[in-house]
Formats: sequence, structure tokens, C-alpha cells
Amino acid sequence: MNKLKLTYFDFSGGRAEPARLALHIGGIPFEDHRFAPADFPEIRKVTPLGQVPTLQVNDVQVTQSDAITRYAGKLAGLYPEDPFQALLCDEVLGALEDINIAIGATFRMTGDELKNARQALAAGTLPKYLRWLEQQLESHGGEFLADNRLTIADLKAFVILRWLGSGKLDHIPVDLIETAAPKLQDYVSRIAKLPAIVEYYASRA
Repeated sequence: MNKLKLTYFDFSGGRAEPARLALHIGGIPFEDHRFAPADFPEIRKVTPLGQVPTLQVNDVQVTQSDAITRYAGKLAGLYPEDPFQALLCDEVLGALEDINIAIGATFRMTGDELKNARQALAAGTLPKYLRWLEQQLESHGGEFLADNRLTIADLKAFVILRWLGSGKLDHIPVDLIETAAPKLQDYVSRIAKLPAIVEYYASRA
């Protein structure tokens, strides 16, 4: 079996969390290397593109979060084998990454610039993506986003949707999901109650 080391910031959530969840759910051994934000300047010096997460597979260091999540999903049996269902899964991953990028662009802003940018996202881009995600959920059976079962698409959606409603993003209303796409609220609650998810976060408490 390959030796795996996943490197990312020491907090729950973010771009490494779907891969962490997938590996945990699949019972795949890996080193969960977490570091403090203050250590990032040194960490990034030894990463391929100066960013995290990275996944060390034996002696090969891999970058790009969706690629890492997809690999973890395949190892854990959480990625569709059917090409069309895999396409639907990848579609969701890409759309969710659009959300990450849109919010990430505001991280270095402060004051009114931050407020105006986040309010614009909350009024336009984010509701559009949330409504689309809700439509995907409904059109694929209402329980999961692809393949009629839990996949990495659900894990990434769970992580990002929980983040959006956490209150940790200034100027993003905590009821945004409930207002824009209410069925996603129940969806997040259902995913959170899955035994493997409960077990994972209980182990991190």
C-alpha cells in the first residue's frame, strides 16, 4: 500500500477537508500533517506551486485539492465508476471550487472593500451557485449529488456549505443557504449525521 501524507492548515474545513473525510471514511491509513498558519511561509517553500494542500504519495508530492480529493475518493470507494456519474461528480467539484475562489479573492480585503465585496457575493454569485446545487441535488434523487450514494461531491459540498453558514465569514449572512436554497439546509444536516462523519469529528474534538 502507498504511504500517504496529507499536508494542510491545522483547522477543520478548507480545501483538504474533503480528502481527509474520504480517507477516514474509507479506512485508508494516512499521515494527517497539520501546521499552524504562522508556519505557512516555510511550508510553501517545499510545495510544488507554493500552496496547500499537498499529498505525498510515497516519494512523490502532488498538488491541487480537487485532484487530491478525487484520488482519495477513488481509494475510499467514494468516486463513481460509471463515466457519466463521474462527470456529474466532477461538475459539482468544479462548481464548488468556483465558490472557494470567489470567496478567497476577498481574504486580503479589509474595511468597506471587504464588506462591499462580500455583500455583492451574497446578493449575486453565491445564491446563483446555491440554487444550482439545490437543483442538482433534486434532479439526482434528492439525497446525494451523484451516483445515488455518498461521493466526494457530497463531502466537498458539506464542507463548503457548512463554512458558508458558520458565521465565520464576515458580511456573509448565516441564513444565506436557508434563504437561497433551503433544501440544502436539510441536506447538510443529513450528511452531518452520517455515522462516519460523526465519528470523524468526534475523533477531532
